[in-house]
Amino acid sequence: MKIGYARVSTLHQDLSLQLDALNLAGCEIIYQETGSGSKSDRPELMNLLKAIRPGDELVVWKLDRLSRSLKDLINLINELESKQVGFRSITDHIDTTTPAGKLMFHIFGALAEFERNIIKERTMAGLKAARSRGRLGGRKKKLTRLQVEMAKALLDKPNNKLNVQEIAKQLNVSRATLFRELSLLKSNGE
Repeated sequence: MKIGYARVSTLHQDLSLQLDALNLAGCEIIYQETGSGSKSDRPELMNLLKAIRPGDELVVWKLDRLSRSLKDLINLINELESKQVGFRSITDHIDTTTPAGKLMFHIFGALAEFERNIIKERTMAGLKAARSRGRLGGRKKKLTRLQVEMAKALLDKPNNKLNVQEIAKQLNVSRATLFRELSLLKSNGE
């Protein structure tokens, strides 16, 4: 059975073009959805994936109607393949029920993995270069060592009228941040 999936991002957009193409492609059932493709909460797509059976074929008008990210798209296609379900994108001319379509999709997967590995290599090289220049990476501390020491001195002062909440507010940080920094100062033996 051919099952269609049509999605628009906003209520101001129209599904007509997609529905006409899916009907022309012979879809017996068409799941319709309004919402961003980048959202993971797509109830109609989830219903479709629950209802689809081995031997069925999922048909979309265009790849970006199914997913906005290549990683998500590949995961969806792999899920369909594991369920022995074919996939076809009308305008992109991809059909995983054919050997050429399967090859095309495996090439997409390999390119996505290659891109992830390149990004990982660049990130690691950048971190190594930063470390060699004395940078450790991570987010910049919200409090300087002097600010933490001043906060500690205020809290240790016997007739101090400020509590932790008020000191944190003056330093423009949360109580948790102040406690964490005070704890680090204490653990360093100060």
